[in-house]
Amino acid sequence: MKPVIFDVDTGIDDALAIAYALSSPELELLGFTTCFGNVPVQEATRNTLAVLEMVEKDVPVYEGASQTFKRGMKPQWARLVHGKDGLGNVLKAEPLKRAASGSAEDFMIKQVKERPNEITIIAVGPLTNVARAINKAPEIIPLIKNVVIMGGAVNVSGNVTPYGEANIVADPEAADCVFSSGLSVTLVGLDVTMETLLPLAKMDEWRDVHSKTAHFFADMTEHYIGAYESFYPGIGGCALHDPLAVGVVIDPSFVRTRLMNISVITDGEEVGNTVGNKEGETKIHVCTEVEASRFLDHFLDRMSKVMHSSEFEMEG
Repeated sequence: MKPVIFDVDTGIDDALAIAYALSSPELELLGFTTCFGNVPVQEATRNTLAVLEMVEKDVPVYEGASQTFKRGMKPQWARLVHGKDGLGNVLKAEPLKRAASGSAEDFMIKQVKERPNEITIIAVGPLTNVARAINKAPEIIPLIKNVVIMGGAVNVSGNVTPYGEANIVADPEAADCVFSSGLSVTLVGLDVTMETLLPLAKMDEWRDVHSKTAHFFADMTEHYIGAYESFYPGIGGCALHDPLAVGVVIDPSFVRTRLMNISVITDGEEVGNTVGNKEGETKIHVCTEVEASRFLDHFLDRMSKVMHSSEFEMEG
């Protein structure tokens, strides 16, 4: 099992990624850390706890950054894409459990020091928590096995600006700090995630399971697909951005990577742009190709296990 800290800004694709990770025996989930991004950090924490409750798993959740690494600005929230609650408006009640005491960055530091050269951090939101951890304790940089990041758009256009992907644009200084730190980084960006497509037709199959868990994920994901349809008419599904980052940790052969130096533009019209080149000493493993069909089959198989394992059966 690969020990993992999972850093999230829990919206819909984060929730899918969380369920995917929790249903994968290859991973040992040490804890979740939350960040602002799709929603404010307090909502990201609540949503993470709600997903854990829905899939009947008990993993600690540590709340992290509420604002950016340097700017201190409040970013815009992605309500249109992720719904008013960040989960496609499916939340019916507050989760019963609460976040663990302590900060996200301190949890990261403690875990890495206790298990040097073992832990992979999967980061699928703004990179603020990771940047804060390595800024506070730079001695952990060589002790982190890998940081697998859903973020960036190296050879393709961005999704919130023509140049920038949402997670990088939300906190470009944090991304720049992480990319230039010397950490071992794998970048799972729009170059590959936009090639993964979860079809709308799968939602009816999920509902056929007749469990509350299945309907929770189907209703949530259908909202997400609706948002995709408004941006990409006729697409008939949604990209599996955050789940692919999990998939790359489970099975690196899902993707092909290329070593590149990545710099982040932190101001001006192209803020958040992840620029790749062959020059420079810091090399990032940038995902450039994906076996999308094989990955989708794997993701769907693991999600089926989540939905069938729930004890929350539908009434009637």
